[in-house]
Amino acid sequence: MLKTKRKLGFFDALMMGLSGAIGFEIFILLDYPYFNLELGAGIVFGLLLAGLVNLLIMFNYCELSTAMPEVGGAYTYIKAAYAGFISFISGCFRWLASIFGAALAAVVFIQQISYVLKAALNLQSFDLTQPPLIAVIVVIAMAALGVKGKKGAGVTIVLAFIAIFAIFVGSGLFHGLAPIEVFPKNLPINIPKVFAATVYMFPMFFGVRSLVAGAAQIKHPERNIPKALLLSSLLIIPLYICVTYTAVGTVSLEEAQLMRQEAGWQVPLLNLAAQKIFGWAGGALIAVAGMVASLSALGTSLTVQASILQGMSRDAYLPRLLRSAHQRFGTPYVAIIAGSLFVMFLSVTGAVEFLGYGASFGSLLVFALVNLSLLKLRKKKPHMERPFKTPLYPFTPIAGLIVSIALLLFPMLFPEAAIALMSCIGLTALVLLAYYFRMIGRHRMQIAIGGAGLSIGIFFVLLTCLVEAGLMPPIFPFIPSYIMLLIGAISIIAGILNAVAHG
Repeated sequence: MLKTKRKLGFFDALMMGLSGAIGFEIFILLDYPYFNLELGAGIVFGLLLAGLVNLLIMFNYCELSTAMPEVGGAYTYIKAAYAGFISFISGCFRWLASIFGAALAAVVFIQQISYVLKAALNLQSFDLTQPPLIAVIVVIAMAALGVKGKKGAGVTIVLAFIAIFAIFVGSGLFHGLAPIEVFPKNLPINIPKVFAATVYMFPMFFGVRSLVAGAAQIKHPERNIPKALLLSSLLIIPLYICVTYTAVGTVSLEEAQLMRQEAGWQVPLLNLAAQKIFGWAGGALIAVAGMVASLSALGTSLTVQASILQGMSRDAYLPRLLRSAHQRFGTPYVAIIAGSLFVMFLSVTGAVEFLGYGASFGSLLVFALVNLSLLKLRKKKPHMERPFKTPLYPFTPIAGLIVSIALLLFPMLFPEAAIALMSCIGLTALVLLAYYFRMIGRHRMQIAIGGAGLSIGIFFVLLTCLVEAGLMPPIFPFIPSYIMLLIGAISIIAGILNAVAHG
């Protein structure tokens, strides 16, 4: 096996962490807590909590990544601590977080291109009548680039975003920010809302863990990984807080709601603030930045989820086919295509809140398992070389575990969060079935999958017919009926072909 060459220094590692964190999320994840939860300026406090929770968990990542500076990140750590079933579960949730994040990126791209066409170019009559179809086209295009092995200019995008945000904040100060109260009124009563906002905005920070995934390429990992990981986690907090403070200080909740009403659609908060500061050109600049960020994140997420599937396939948790590499480009094309199908399915819902919570839940569950792994490895391998040790052990990993679980439970009071968590659990249940089928043998697995596909197909077709006939309310209101029928037809055909082949 070829050993990965360590050629990245501290600055490269820092840029790797920042490029993972500075992305499309801030262009959309401020909207739900600001408008729907009606926290107003209180979202700044929720954002601060999200940043601090991420920093707390990154201390644990520092110890594990320096002790095991290998490819794989969280999956590698959990596998070393527990192996078997637990590592399989962690891989599933990490994969789900990437899938939800990729689908959210596709939806954000549609929102930002809508702003450019409707507002900046004054095409008020323009309407994206088929956003699900556009989302599918965008995902297919990025999947094709992923198969070809095209890479994004990560450092360039990071520096460009920092420059844009700096101009936005500086211009906001000169424009005249209204004083705002960072702490929500009646904080004890609004604690569930604050925690729900914290969970929802959490994906804005946990991208710094992409640095850990590239640990095998970093020189002097015992020094550079902790410094870069903690510094990138620290830098991203004031950057996002300044941008958010500027946005909510420039456009009050009442004014933003009025601007949305006049526009006739749900214009993102950052676009509204930039539009007020710079005019239509400013809103368009933010929109273009959002489009670039979403496309970059979509491509990265498809590649990350493919590497996760490859790793689980390598460990015999998933079919060997997922390890297949393209003969010309050398990329995991089967894994990329498989993940892209799930991304297309989720992106056609267009439900930003659902996708945002889904991405956050998957990562929080992985973080909980990482904290448990640190505690387990301290006892299981007490003599393992640990260049960096988590401060205040065991309180730090225990606190990280408790906070991760608490953040999962509090948002359950809100429908969007509850639906997202249930969806994550449902998708995980399907993957657990795959794990079970692997244990019972290939032939039985093929027969079982064929029967399940036929049953699922019939269920989806019947469900769609009942909904269209008005005999029952839609169970999946965000998914168009033609998508449901397409999934049902494909499942039925696959089930029949499988039965013929193995009957």
